[in-house]
Amino acid sequence: MACRSITAADERLACFDRASEAFDVAERQGEVTVVDQAQAQETRTRLFGLNLNGTNLWGRLRQDTPVESIETTLVRASTDARGRAVLVLADGSTWRQVDSERINGRLREGVPVRIRQAAIGSFLLSVDGARSVRARRDQ
Repeated sequence: MACRSITAADERLACFDRASEAFDVAERQGEVTVVDQAQAQETRTRLFGLNLNGTNLWGRLRQDTPVESIETTLVRASTDARGRAVLVLADGSTWRQVDSERINGRLREGVPVRIRQAAIGSFLLSVDGARSVRARRDQ
């Protein structure tokens, strides 16, 4: 950005050439990553439910509209030692039920699952449109 303030055209161009080369090298070496808005939104969606407090992955993009819910499908369901559901979803995430409510939806592969942000950092998970249960993301 400092190159823009140089008034002599040849010097300004040389400055831009040096800066663009340095940026290109930094990107190739993994020091800088360029993402567009669509890629940033896709990543926020994939990270939905993970506790990333204090992590600013996006710099200025952090002020964008946060992901408030996701909709995907069920791949596999099981129960833990306490009889609570553990769901593996098509987006690769694993969610664990944290309340003792009964999940009324059918837990079979391919049924729709919706997870939405609830109060105070908690999440509500609904299987096949049934009543929601509280859940947390394991991975």
